[in-house]
Amino acid sequence: MNTVYFDSDANEAERRSGLYAGQLYVYSPTESGLELCKLAQDMCSEAFHPHFPPDAQHHLDVDQYVEILKTLKPKFIHHPECKRLIPKLLEELGCELEHTYFDVPRLRTACSGDYLSSGLAYAFKPHRDTWYSTPMAQLNWWLPVYPITSENSMAFHPNYWNKPVQNSSSLFNYQDWNVGGRKSAEKQVGKDTRVQSAALEPMKLEPQTRLVTKPGGVIAFSAAQMHSTVPNTSELTRFSIDFRTVDSRDTQTNDGAVNVDSECGGTTMMDYLRGSDLEHFPDSEIKRHEMLASVAQYPTPQHLVEAELADSEA
Repeated sequence: MNTVYFDSDANEAERRSGLYAGQLYVYSPTESGLELCKLAQDMCSEAFHPHFPPDAQHHLDVDQYVEILKTLKPKFIHHPECKRLIPKLLEELGCELEHTYFDVPRLRTACSGDYLSSGLAYAFKPHRDTWYSTPMAQLNWWLPVYPITSENSMAFHPNYWNKPVQNSSSLFNYQDWNVGGRKSAEKQVGKDTRVQSAALEPMKLEPQTRLVTKPGGVIAFSAAQMHSTVPNTSELTRFSIDFRTVDSRDTQTNDGAVNVDSECGGTTMMDYLRGSDLEHFPDSEIKRHEMLASVAQYPTPQHLVEAELADSEA
């Protein structure tokens, strides 16, 4: 059973444990969350001027829109304020920065209708982020930039938390993606032809959970959580920010969510920066996770081993 916790008082260790078990956490806007969204709003307003960014798709040709995103998205990703605001936001939400590593934030767009659903505005079908070479300890943090509704949000599919799905993750390697797939995003207009992990069997998307929070509010969930971009019928483009974290105490012990169906190669471990000083993981830890990926599965997390032993002794 999945539970949604709103403004939970759980400490950080309890929250990580809950997220690894499939729970969802939602937080009201914080000072740094609002600052991060304001930064994105200002950059979007400048890029799409004179149009209101969520409405700009109704005033621009697709090619014009793509040209704007080509400049806007990397500019946001690499803006120095992001590396200041994300650690501050994580600290506001109770994370211990000396153990918390984060990656650069992505500015996402989900256009209304069939205007643009590929490449730089890729509409994500049901997937787990763990199909994309992440550690099982990765947590995702998601913020809407402008007000959203159920009609342009994202959906979680709780029936698949512990249920494996036939998928193509065995064909995905993160290092290969960095060389080719990510760099060709701007060329994917109309139909996305890049090799991406996807379900290979029909999926029942109901029941689903859609969470609506205000700009600057945060939705936190495990990378193993099955989720998707909902068909946008709102007439407005959804702009959102997401970034990921891992806790070094969990990556060192192979703790995290259970891997039920991910078989990808490579690792994202080199992407994360420590919240306290922006340092990367040591090369030895990155190489260890590359080795774990090479055997197509992570060991059973230690807390699950201990729980199984306790059950057998009871």
